Amino acid sequence: DGGGSPGPGRAELFSTVVDAFLEKLLAAGSYQRFASCYRGFSKLQPELTKSIHKQFVSQLQAAVRVSGSGGSGSRVRGGRRPSGLPEEDARSSLVRPLLKHRSFLLRTLGTRQEENRKVAASVLQGRGRIRELQEQIRAHARGWQ
Repeated sequence: DGGGSPGPGRAELFSTVVDAFLEKLLAAGSYQRFASCYRGFSKLQPELTKSIHKQFVSQLQAAVRVSGSGGSGSRVRGGRRPSGLPEEDARSSLVRPLLKHRSFLLRTLGTRQEENRKVAASVLQGRGRIRELQEQIRAHARGWQ
């Protein structure tokens, strides 16, 4: 004999955990916090804001209960890993976006460098023009003397 009465079933325990989670979530996501996120709107239309909050909370509760009850009878499977090695899978999923971002940054850098070259050339051209004008001023000043 295994002795003793069995504890609550897994489904009961899961339901209790989901209920506790919802309680804490709803306490943390109070109407005051919700309204503070949309301060201007809640001041203009407080009744509509309360209605939206109630609808949001009820849909959130329904979604959590549906997702919680839908998986209670099925076995939980491990995450799909194509190679079986977490490091390789993470690397393979991150490399493409990182390379794409790197090429974007390199293109942007090239564009900025080209703009800087053009600005530097125009600055040098302006400095040359200033030197020419200074020489003309000196020549005119010598001519008057």
